[in-house]
Amino acid sequence: MDHLYRHHYGKMVAVLVRIFGLQHLETIEDAVQDTFLKATSSWKINPPDQPEAWLTKAARNRVIDLFRKIKPMEQTMELNSGSSSYAIGELFLDDEIADSSLRMIFAACHPELDPRDQIVFSLKTISGFSNKEIAAALMLKEPTVKKRIQRARQKIQDQQIAFGIPARASIPARLQRVHQVLYLIFNEGFHANHPDLLVRQDLCSEAIRLMQMLLSRPIARSDDGYALLALMCFHASRIETKLDARGVVVDLEHQDRSKWYFPLIRLGNDCMEKAVQNDRYSRYHYEAAIAAEHLKARKFEDTDWDRIYRWQEALWQLNPSPQLQLNMAMVLIQRGLLGEAGVKLDRLQPLDLEQRAYLYYAVRAKYFEAQGRKEQARASLELALKTVGNTTEQTYLKERLNQL
Repeated sequence: MDHLYRHHYGKMVAVLVRIFGLQHLETIEDAVQDTFLKATSSWKINPPDQPEAWLTKAARNRVIDLFRKIKPMEQTMELNSGSSSYAIGELFLDDEIADSSLRMIFAACHPELDPRDQIVFSLKTISGFSNKEIAAALMLKEPTVKKRIQRARQKIQDQQIAFGIPARASIPARLQRVHQVLYLIFNEGFHANHPDLLVRQDLCSEAIRLMQMLLSRPIARSDDGYALLALMCFHASRIETKLDARGVVVDLEHQDRSKWYFPLIRLGNDCMEKAVQNDRYSRYHYEAAIAAEHLKARKFEDTDWDRIYRWQEALWQLNPSPQLQLNMAMVLIQRGLLGEAGVKLDRLQPLDLEQRAYLYYAVRAKYFEAQGRKEQARASLELALKTVGNTTEQTYLKERLNQL
């Protein structure tokens, strides 16, 4: 049910919005949630052979219910037969669903909306994130998320924002926001903020699906988009090896590389070939290049850390961040440049990483361990354990502590 909800929520909302208009978005979202609640209840007794078909039919029926609330009764009668009924059926065909979804993505990233509201609104409307999930992904408080969603809806009504594909000249700027949203969706899946789940494959799959849908439309293709899809594919190829049979984290050094999923790596390589046709590179290009370096190494010891650091330096020029600085410190440790690594770490504060402050202590532990300072390494791991929220990572850190 979770998978179906994630996969179909945005599709159903997009089609219904295309029928009724963005001004009725809140009513439509409530109706779609009602459809899934009904499914949750009825499927316990009589699970359907084809869940997706059941949901599509239920959504179409819900169209009629919505129409009675929103439109005059005489128009409701027209919906049950003839051309209106046929037109609604047509909108649930795969190609029309994809077109509606593309319209929804662009509407969510309309320039009239506050950039902060765009991201929250998109996560809610396109992929069906709960307010709690959005708060975790963006490190916000739930009341803030709710306020931003309401503000975006109000702006859509006040500005009478159209549910359509923008003019060609406006597309590049709108795509930047779309890419950022999908990047956040993927990252929440690949390294979730959930207390019990480290990996949420459904979110990773959804982000990849939306990127593929975006790139399937010539008007929405770009070098950055191909680089972002490549990055997603490279990371997703390793998902099956991130946890062991017990559900405990397996770090990159100890992952079984024979189980990395080659079809996704190949798809990522194909995307990167399309992404580098020009000489202008984005953060997604450099992050994908870093991920690719890990995939090239047959074993951990073969990793080209010098090359990775060069990509990180290029990324720093475009998009400096505390997380990148921490990653650069880790690579310097791997290169044996402990003095430089210490300087990087000293320039950071744990709070710079907000909810991921535990990573700072974990890297510092690695730094002390490389120097043979085991007591300091143990103290750093103990601090990491006090700040980590995910149970699988807690277990991993405890095992590292025991090894020391």
